Amino acid sequence: MRKSMNRKTIAVLVAAATLMTGCQQTIPKEALQLSKESLKERQMQTRRFETADEAKLLQASAAVIQDLGFSIDETAVPAGLIVASKDRDATEAGQVAGAIMMAVLFGARMPIDTKQKIRVSLVTRPSSSQNTAVRVTFQRIVWNDQNQLSKIEGLSDPAMYQQFFDKLSQSVFLTANEIQK
Repeated sequence: MRKSMNRKTIAVLVAAATLMTGCQQTIPKEALQLSKESLKERQMQTRRFETADEAKLLQASAAVIQDLGFSIDETAVPAGLIVASKDRDATEAGQVAGAIMMAVLFGARMPIDTKQKIRVSLVTRPSSSQNTAVRVTFQRIVWNDQNQLSKIEGLSDPAMYQQFFDKLSQSVFLTANEIQK
């Protein structure tokens, strides 16, 4: 009796294991493919510089980030990373007007956006023995008047990225030639 009980238990365990592996999810192929939009966005966010000196490139990048009014939150030179942020007012007249209309018409209180944090993340990586790639991303985090997170969004204005990289090119030149502004 004991022997047949062990065989039944083993048979049930093997059947359960077989069923569980049959239910295992696989990752769809399209989940691992980059869209044309994400490739275009990555190109907008990345530039290559003719230097192998990542430390000087990070130094020049930090200077540009600070010149744009950001405060450096985190740096990791060995990893080629800078994270910075700045706080700004997020109040929009249209949103305030809409909240007033809702209050007057329906007696409902609508939250309005009041503050935002703009974050910049910059990463460097060698792309060859003499070149280093710099990728920068900007993100906006918005809170409402109830101190609730209202939205998080990536900023993708090409002019903003172009302006950043133009300033970085100037800063790299000045840093490489040890010229003070």
